[in-house]
Amino acid sequence: MYRDDFRRFQEFKAQGVTIRFGKFSVKENKQLEKNVQEFLSLTGIETADQLLHTDRYPEEKSTITDLKRKYSFRLHIGKGIARPWKLIYYRAKKMFDINNYKGRYSEEDTEKLKRYHSLHGNDWKKIGEMVARSSLSVALKFSQISTQRNRGAWSKKETQKLIKAVEEVILKKMSLEELNEMDSRLQEAPEGRLSIVREKLYRGISWIEVEAKVETRNWMQCKSKWMEILTKRMTNGGNIYRGVNALRAKINLIERLYEVNVEDANEIDWEDLANAVGDVPPSYVQTKFYKLKATYVPFWQKKTFPEIIDYLYETSLPLFKEKLKKKMEKKCNKIPTPAAPKQVFLFKDIFYSDNDSEGDIIDSEDSEES
Repeated sequence: MYRDDFRRFQEFKAQGVTIRFGKFSVKENKQLEKNVQEFLSLTGIETADQLLHTDRYPEEKSTITDLKRKYSFRLHIGKGIARPWKLIYYRAKKMFDINNYKGRYSEEDTEKLKRYHSLHGNDWKKIGEMVARSSLSVALKFSQISTQRNRGAWSKKETQKLIKAVEEVILKKMSLEELNEMDSRLQEAPEGRLSIVREKLYRGISWIEVEAKVETRNWMQCKSKWMEILTKRMTNGGNIYRGVNALRAKINLIERLYEVNVEDANEIDWEDLANAVGDVPPSYVQTKFYKLKATYVPFWQKKTFPEIIDYLYETSLPLFKEKLKKKMEKKCNKIPTPAAPKQVFLFKDIFYSDNDSEGDIIDSEDSEES
């Protein structure tokens, strides 16, 4: 944590504001734009590109750096945004990067990208400067064009490589203190007591690195497949979204979304909502919400987020409750409320399994539990 974050986080805590991660909301983006423009006015720096990509302006670099230090750039840019400063800074660099929104790659652009990569490897910052694109843009584009990627079902060998790749990337990112603690546990019991905090299983993973290790799939395929595997292993293969459980999960999710009462989907704390369907990663809950609105809300693309939630709450929710009531009367039993997500998992439960050719998760409310 940056030292500036500690003071900011204390202030947010005193205000009852939760520190957020994940995708920035519309409100946060507007606040960030305001912060950047105010800092430019305060310091006299001409453009946001000069402020956030100072290395591109070697002649002005010394002056700009002094102004950023003098007027507390880190504190100013994070004003009113309850996130770690580093995430705010990266978001600002992406938003105001003049090379970040240049449209589709032409055939000439693509050939240049291939040629520069053969010379400089994965130095995306350097390649981005050479083709006047952001480092993220060139990395993602190369991911799409670099090699032939498999389609369809994953083989057992591919799945094993993916699981191993994710494990290696997660371990690589851990701090020395965390690794020492894990090493101590590993010596005591190689696969019995080694554990990992849940957020590290899906947050902050470099999917470009994972893709490079898997070799046969692009980063989007790797991320999607990992979330599928992770969901199954976090729940021990349980039927968390099947039969009456599916109805109960839909009801819980709609009620929770209605209760939070926000204007933008990006303001949702999906981590907090994970227990609406069980012990699952936040991305799983987001997927279920997308299916809900796409399936049950007519013309949802033209509706605002509050309009979508209101429709689900007022129209779909009563139907789900009635359907659940009938199923429960027929079964003469009760479905327990899902437990809150576990905060720590054993490594062996996530990364080691007798079956690494994970199948798809069953997702049908009409299927009966076996």
